Order: sequence, then structure tokens, then C-alpha cells
Amino acid sequence: MSAARAIMEARAAGIQIGVEGDDLVLEASSPPPPAVLDLLSRFKSAIVLWLRPGTDGWSAEDWRAVFDERAGIAEFDGGLPRPEAEAQAVACCVTEWMNRHPATSSPERCLACKGGDRPGDPLLPHGTETHGHAWLHSRCWPNWHGSRKAEAIAALMAMGIKERGAHL
Repeated sequence: MSAARAIMEARAAGIQIGVEGDDLVLEASSPPPPAVLDLLSRFKSAIVLWLRPGTDGWSAEDWRAVFDERAGIAEFDGGLPRPEAEAQAVACCVTEWMNRHPATSSPERCLACKGGDRPGDPLLPHGTETHGHAWLHSRCWPNWHGSRKAEAIAALMAMGIKERGAHL
């Protein structure tokens, strides 16, 4: 059993779940079954983390919904087998995570190596105007970008988002 499963069982029993601080707020039209209340109590801290929005404004539940939607579109509308659909959904989530957690730096120093402009390898801006730029040498970008993707994958995996059978 997991926090996500406890939430699903509570919702199936007609319980609306919210978070205030470190507390769960429950609303139901009739008294909830004791077994469901026990699950919510047992997984309370994980449920709070699951439902509470992160610094990007999205909760783990929001991320899971995006993953499921993307995988469903790729599978049912795109005709992909489920494993390929999930791989595409993970790639979409990785990109979205990096967009929602931008890396920025000063234009005087490379974010990766901390060096300044080099002959034949000037500092270049990477990113968007709305979020700012990460300034990097073109030679530093591939390793830095790989590290950012690994950071995104680790964050998503911590929320239970990965391809079935994937060893990311």
C-alpha cells in the first residue's frame, strides 16, 4: 500500500482530501469507513507530501496527472505501445520539470565550469527570457544538460513517475 493508493481508496469512499500545513483536511457526506481512516492515518506524512504543491506550484499528484495524460495521448491517439507511450510521457515531464525549475547564472561565468569567456568558446545564454538564462560554454553544455536531465528524472522518480520497467 502507498500514499497514492490510500488517496484513491479515500476518494472511492467519497472523502475529499485537502492539506493545511502538515495536516490532512477531510470532507465527506457520511462517516468514512474506519479502514480508510486507518490508511490515511498510516500514510499521512506521505499523503501530505503527495498533495502539497512544490516550489514549482505542482504537487506530485499534478505531475502524475500530466504523465498519465501524456502517456494516454501517445498510446490511444498516437497508436504507440504502452512502454513507448510512457517513454514519451517521461520525456515530456522531464522537459516540463526543467522549464519549471530554471537554472540561471551571471553572464560573466559559466554555470558549469565557473570560467569566463574563452577564445573560440564564448559564454552563451541558454534558457528563456521569462526565466533568465544559464550562461555556459558550448563545450560545457552537454555535460551540464545531462546533469539537469538526471536531476529532473530523479525528482520525477521520487514522485513515482517513470516508465514501467525503466531503469533510468
